[in-house]
Amino acid sequence: MSEDRKRSESWMKPHSPGNSKPDASSRELTIAFIGNPNCGKTTLFNAYTGANLKVANWPGVTVERVEGAIESHGRKIRLVDLPGTYSLSSFTMEEQVSRQFILSDQVDVVVDVADASSLERSLYLTLQLIELGKPAVLALNMMDIVEKRGIDLDLHRLQELLGIPVVPVVARKKKGLRTLLHAALHQYEDADASNHRPRAVDREAELEFVTEYAPDIEDCIHDLEQRLPAGTDNPRFAALALLEHDPEIMVRYPDLAKGTPDFGDRIINGKYDTIEKIMPEVLLGKEASDSFTDKVDDVVLRPFWGVLIFLAVMGLVFALTFNVGDWLSGWLETLIDWFTQGVGTLLETMHASPWVINLVCDGIISGVGGILTFLPNVTILFIALAFLEDSGYMSRVAYVMNDIMEHLGLSGRAFIPMVLGFGCTVPAIMASRTLESWKDRFRVMLVTPFMSCSAKLPIYILFSGMFFGQYAMWAAYSMYLIGILVALAVTWLLHITDRSAQVQPLLIELPAYKRPSAYTIYVYVWDKVKDFLEKAGTTIFVASILLWFLMHLGPSGLTDDVSVSFAATLGRGLAWILIPCGLGFWQIAVALLAGISAKEVVVSSTAVLFGIANVNSFGGMQQLHQELLGIGFGPLNAWCMMLFCLLYVPCLASLATIRREGGVRTMVTGAAFQLGVAWLLTFVTWQIGSLLF
Repeated sequence: MSEDRKRSESWMKPHSPGNSKPDASSRELTIAFIGNPNCGKTTLFNAYTGANLKVANWPGVTVERVEGAIESHGRKIRLVDLPGTYSLSSFTMEEQVSRQFILSDQVDVVVDVADASSLERSLYLTLQLIELGKPAVLALNMMDIVEKRGIDLDLHRLQELLGIPVVPVVARKKKGLRTLLHAALHQYEDADASNHRPRAVDREAELEFVTEYAPDIEDCIHDLEQRLPAGTDNPRFAALALLEHDPEIMVRYPDLAKGTPDFGDRIINGKYDTIEKIMPEVLLGKEASDSFTDKVDDVVLRPFWGVLIFLAVMGLVFALTFNVGDWLSGWLETLIDWFTQGVGTLLETMHASPWVINLVCDGIISGVGGILTFLPNVTILFIALAFLEDSGYMSRVAYVMNDIMEHLGLSGRAFIPMVLGFGCTVPAIMASRTLESWKDRFRVMLVTPFMSCSAKLPIYILFSGMFFGQYAMWAAYSMYLIGILVALAVTWLLHITDRSAQVQPLLIELPAYKRPSAYTIYVYVWDKVKDFLEKAGTTIFVASILLWFLMHLGPSGLTDDVSVSFAATLGRGLAWILIPCGLGFWQIAVALLAGISAKEVVVSSTAVLFGIANVNSFGGMQQLHQELLGIGFGPLNAWCMMLFCLLYVPCLASLATIRREGGVRTMVTGAAFQLGVAWLLTFVTWQIGSLLF
C-alpha cells in the first residue's frame, strides 16, 4: 500500500492525543485546491504560486497533485493543486487522487473552487466537501463572467445556507486572492468558530447539516455512526459512504457493509434537491445567454462540419508553423553560421588539433545547432496549440470526435490524450489516467504515440523541405493526418478483437469561448520551449558527441573514413531490416536508432552523419539533399522516412512514462507493436510506391 493511500485512510481512524492540532504558528499549513474541471482552479493556483503548470479546458490535465509554497504573515503555506473532479466518488483515477488526498490528515483547509457562472453544477462537490467536515472555503471564480452575463448572486445568503465562507475571485486577473487566503487561514485558526451552522431556506432555523435526507436514510446514518469505531473522524461522512456502497469503504468495514442498503441514488438525489432549494435563494438576476458561443457551437459541434473545421484549423496551424517559422528560422540560421565560423576560427588561432575542431564544429554545433534552427517552428506550433486550448476550442474537438470514438469502442474522452499528443507524448500518456477502464487506458497508451508530437516536426520540415518543394507543408501536414488515421484504425482493430469493454459515456465541460490569456499562453509555451532547449543542451548534445566518436572510431582506432567506423558497422547490421521499407542505408539506420533517445536526434544525427554544419539553412539543406541523392535516397524514400519516424518506437521519456503508468509488459508490448506497425505500413508504402513511380 502506498504512503498516500495509508494517509488517506487516516480519516477513518480514531484520534489519539498525539494527533491533536499543533500550535497554528509552529507548523506549515497545507491548503488543497479542488474543483470541477475548467473551473479555473489551476489558474488560481498559478496566481498564488506562479507555477509553470498547464492550464487547459478539459478534465485530467493536472493528473497528479502539484504543489507550490508561499508565505503569508511569516507563515509557510503549502498549496496543493488536485486533479479536476466532479465528486468525491472514486471511479476515475483523477477522482481517486483528489479523494485520497482530501481525506488524508495532511490537509488543513480545503479551497473549493467553483465556476460562478455555472454555480448549480458546482455545488454538488461543495456539499460533499461540507459533509466531510474539514475546514473549507468556497471560492467563486470567474465573477467577471457572471457580471458580464447579468447574473446577480447573493453571496451573503449563499454563505448562510452553506455555513462556510464564500469568497468571489477572478483568478485570471488575480482579484480576490488576498481575501480568499485570509478566509482560508481564518478557517484553520478558528475552525470551531468559523464553521457556523447552515441556515434553513426559510431563514428561521439553523440546520445541523446542509443536506438532510429522508427519515429512513437519516435513521440508517445514525445507526451506522453508532456502530463505527469510537473516535472515527466524521462518522457521518463514513456512514454516507457505506450507504452509497463506496468500494473503498465497503472493504474497510466489511462487517458494517454486510446488509447495508444501497441508498446511492437517493443520496445523490437528496443533494440535488438541496441544490434546487439553494439556487432560487442566491440567484437573483437572470442569466443572459452567451450568443457568440451559441452561434459558433451551432456549427462547430455538428459532427460533419466539426470534423472538417478541426482539419482546417490544424491546416492553418501548420501553415503558420511552416511559413512564419521558416522566415524566423532564417535569422537563427545566420546567427548559428556566424557562431560556427567564429568558433572554428577561434580554435584554429588556439592551434587546436583538427579532430577537436571537427568534433566541436561538425559534431556538437552541427548536431545541437541543427536542432535549434527549428526552434521558431516548434514555438509557433506551441503558441497555436495554447491559443486553441485557452480559447475553449479544443474541448469541442473531443465532443465532436465522441461519435467516431464510440464506434471504435472508446468515448470521446479518449481523444483528449491523443490531442495532447500533438504537443508531447509524455503528458498525453499521463492523461490516459482520466479513463475509468484499464482496457481503455491500455488502448490509449498503445495508440497515442502514433500522434505527431512536436519533436517529430523538425524531421518533417527537413525531409519534406528537401524533396517536396512547394508541397512541403502539405507533405508534413499529411503526417499528422496519417497519425490520427492510424491511431483510430488501430483502436478499431483492438475493439473488434475484444468487444467485452463497455464504452464509457463522455462527460466534458464545454466552457464559453473566451479571449486567450497572454500569460497562460506564455506559461505554456515557455514550459515547452524550455523543455526543447533542455533536450538540445543534454540529450542531443550527448548524442551528437557519441555519434561523432562512433563515426571516427573503428576497429583500427581513429579514422577519417566513416565507412569503416563503428557507426557504419552498426548501421549496416540494422539496415538490412529496413531494405524492404526503402530505408536500407546505414546512415538512416543509425539516425533512426539514435532517434529513440529523442525524436529530434534523428535530425541532428543525420546532420552529423553527413557532415552538414547547418542542416536547416538553404545551403545546408541543399548539401544534404545532394548527399542523399548520391546514395540513392529519393522522394519516395523521404516519404517512407517521415512515415517510419511518425509510427515507430516513441522516445525514451515516453517509454518510461508508459512503464510507470502501465508496467513493463505494457511498455514492451507497446514498443514492439509500434515498431511492427511502422515497419508494415512503411513496407506497404514503399512496395506500392515503387510499382507506381
